Amino acid sequence: MENIITSKLFDLILFLTVIGEFFLPWILSRYYEEYNSKKMAMSVLGSPQSPVRVIYNAWLMWLGLFFMFVAIAYFLTVRIDFPILSVLLLLSISTFAVGAGLVSAIFHVNESRNIITMASKIHGAGAAIGFMSLLFFPLLNGIVSFKHKDIIEGIISISSFVLSLIFFACFVMGDKEQFQNTILKYEGLWERLTLFCLYIPFVYKTMGNLFLER
Repeated sequence: MENIITSKLFDLILFLTVIGEFFLPWILSRYYEEYNSKKMAMSVLGSPQSPVRVIYNAWLMWLGLFFMFVAIAYFLTVRIDFPILSVLLLLSISTFAVGAGLVSAIFHVNESRNIITMASKIHGAGAAIGFMSLLFFPLLNGIVSFKHKDIIEGIISISSFVLSLIFFACFVMGDKEQFQNTILKYEGLWERLTLFCLYIPFVYKTMGNLFLER
């Protein structure tokens, strides 16, 4: 189990899951006429009004369960050399898995942000905590990489951390009324860019293990 993070099967599933995070919403949006991928968060695809809600919520459940496994794999791989960092990595990834995955799959937002229910409040809180938790993953991964003398992965991870912070700030501000006439109104775009940057360290590691034999 401790070496699962270096297995080809683990890398392949992680790589396909990251690709699916962007490809599946793109496909599902084709069957949801009211959905605007630039302005709406991806979670709207799982709203009660969505014709593709069953598929998207099932995907979020998979995302949550699989990233719980990813969190454990990272923890077991790093814990011997860096016990504190391993715990922080575990918390970062697992909190994302629970908040942005499992909780979001069970409690849904509505198509209109003006319709607020208890489920949408729980969803919002879970997703926000999950995203903010995963924001620390590139930073932590960068620190581990530098300690392992992997300068390239360290630079990529730290750069991903900085960019994800910027895009996440844009995503949060895009929800505010005063920014609706600016480029920040494209909430869905900023969310996808944030996720893209957060996933870069995962993709770099899996691509290296799968194709470059690092």
